[in-house]
Amino acid sequence: MIAWINRKNRGWYLLAYLLLALLVFWSVFPIYWMLVTSVKTQAEMYSKTAVLWPTVATLRNYDEVLFRSAFARALGNSLTVALVVTPCAVVISALCAYALTRLRFKGRRLIARVLVGSYLVPGAITFIATYVLFARFGLVNSLIGLMVAQTAGFIPFGTWMLVGYFRSLPVELEEAAMVDGANRWIVLWRIVVPLALPAVVVVAIYSFTSSWNDFLLPLVLLQRREVITAPPALTYFTVLDVTYWGPIMASSVLMAVPPLLLYLFAQRWVISGWTVGAVKS
Repeated sequence: MIAWINRKNRGWYLLAYLLLALLVFWSVFPIYWMLVTSVKTQAEMYSKTAVLWPTVATLRNYDEVLFRSAFARALGNSLTVALVVTPCAVVISALCAYALTRLRFKGRRLIARVLVGSYLVPGAITFIATYVLFARFGLVNSLIGLMVAQTAGFIPFGTWMLVGYFRSLPVELEEAAMVDGANRWIVLWRIVVPLALPAVVVVAIYSFTSSWNDFLLPLVLLQRREVITAPPALTYFTVLDVTYWGPIMASSVLMAVPPLLLYLFAQRWVISGWTVGAVKS
C-alpha cells in the first residue's frame, strides 16, 4: 500500500522537494550575498551588473569596521550586555517558574496572569515609560540600565518556557531529596535545573540572541557612543544620503557569528527544549 501511494504521489513529492529547495534558496541567499558583499571592492559593489562572486576578495571592509571605526567598541558593549543579561534572565526565570509550579501561596495565579499579560504587551508601547523611569534613577546612557531593562523583558518568556518543562518533571525526585535533608534551593539547582537543561538552554539562547540583536531599546536608552551597542551602531555607516554597504555587510557578518555558534553547539538541546509538551503522557 505504501509503495503504491509513493508511486501514485511521486509528482507531489517532486513538487514538495522543489518548494523546499526554493525555501532553502530564499533563506540562504541573503546570507550568501552578505558574505560576498563584505569582501567585494568598491568597484564591484557599485557595478551596474550584479557580481555574484568577487574577482578579487578584500578584507578592507573588515579592517574599516574593526580598526578604523567605533563599531568594535559597540561589539564589546553588546557582548558585555548579553553575557550579563543571559545568566540573570535564566536564574530569575528558573526561580519564578519553580515557585509557580511547586509552591502554593496566595496570589500565585494572579502573578502568573500578570506574567502572561506582560509577555503579550508589545515592548514598543513601554518605551516612553521606561525612558522616564530610568532617567529618574540615572540609568540612561548606562549599560547597567540596559541590562536591567532587557532582563526584565526576557523574564516572562523564560518563566513560561520553564514552567512547561518543570511540570513535566516527576515531583517524587524532589520529595526524595527533601526527605534526605535537601532544601528547596538545593532541589532546584541540583535536581530540577539539570533535568530541565534543554529548556534552560533555550531560555539562555533566546535571552542572548534577543539581547545581542536588540535595536530599539538601546536606541532609546543609549545616546553616547561610548556605551552604544552593535545594532544601533550600524547607523554609523550611513552618512546623510550615502550608505557604505561594505562596512555594513562586514559588521552584519561579525554580528551573526556569536548567535550562529550558539545554535550550532546547542542544537540538540534547543530542539528538545522547543518540543517539550508536544506529547502529553
